[in-house]
Order: sequence, then C-alpha cells, then structure tokens
Amino acid sequence: MTSETETGGVTGTQDKDYNLIWYVEACLSNALRLESYIQDAERAKDTEVADLFRKAQADSRKGAELGKGLLRARLNGG
Repeated sequence: MTSETETGGVTGTQDKDYNLIWYVEACLSNALRLESYIQDAERAKDTEVADLFRKAQADSRKGAELGKGLLRARLNGG
C-alpha cells in the first residue's frame, strides 16, 4: 500500500480535518524552506531564481491561508 492510497486503515486517521491540518502544515513548511532558497539565490545574485522562489512562497502562503480558513470553518461547525 502506498501513501497515496492510505485512507486511515493503517494510520487510524481517516479524517478529512486531519488532511487539512497536514496540508496547512505542508504549505507553511514549504514557505519556510523557500525562504532559505530565496536567500541562497540572492547571495548568488540570481534574481530570476529568487523571483521564482518568491512566487512559489507566495503560493504556499496562499494555500496555507485558504486551508486555515476552511479548517476554521469546519472546526467551528460551519
């Protein structure tokens, strides 16, 4: 069984809210990691790569915010 097909039988976490929590954490973790990559590109004076990573970081932040909003609504009974 691969992680793509896990539906809670192995982990005991068959829960869409858990999946949202994981998604938000992954987006935030990615945003943090990209900050290091941005700094590396800036040190190398590679603005093209730095800009790419900034855009990716913005997308990760947006995903985290969308996920947090959805999770908040679901946990509040909405």
